[in-house]
Amino acid sequence: MAKRLSGSARRELVAAVRARYGASAPSVKREILREFSAITGYHRKSAIRILNDDGGESGVVVRCPRPRIYDEAFCRTLIVLWEASDRVCGKRLRALLPLLVPALERHGHLIVEPLARARLLGVSAATIDRMLSDVKVAAAGGRRRRAGFYSAMTRQNSLKEIIVINHGQASTEAV
Repeated sequence: MAKRLSGSARRELVAAVRARYGASAPSVKREILREFSAITGYHRKSAIRILNDDGGESGVVVRCPRPRIYDEAFCRTLIVLWEASDRVCGKRLRALLPLLVPALERHGHLIVEPLARARLLGVSAATIDRMLSDVKVAAAGGRRRRAGFYSAMTRQNSLKEIIVINHGQASTEAV
């Protein structure tokens, strides 16, 4: 059974064995691979991949960021439309955009380029909510709306304070 190696010891071992493994004949590679697997505890195929690697950052996936579709001007236009629609949710704003954009353009409150218009009419409700999230928090005075079970409990408790419920007990108060 192989002892556990620390991360730095494992990296040193890989660096030392990798050069020797790459320059060896196939019969010698098998022996190096057997020893390396016994020391590190790696599976044979995993050890082959590690030793054949070029020595770059292993385990780190470098992803290229996706190009932004919606720029800052688009976000500002969306904020204007959200304010004009009385701050409705993204799902309702998405349904309202085909009517709202031409109406605001017709009355001179909004000027939209054709490319931006196509993007406005093609944006999803989830993207609208994502782009307006910071603006919605700022509009609410920095508070996020509580949703779910606990907000329902709070509403129920506040209703109990307002509404007096008589559970079949005789009331002594005169009506």
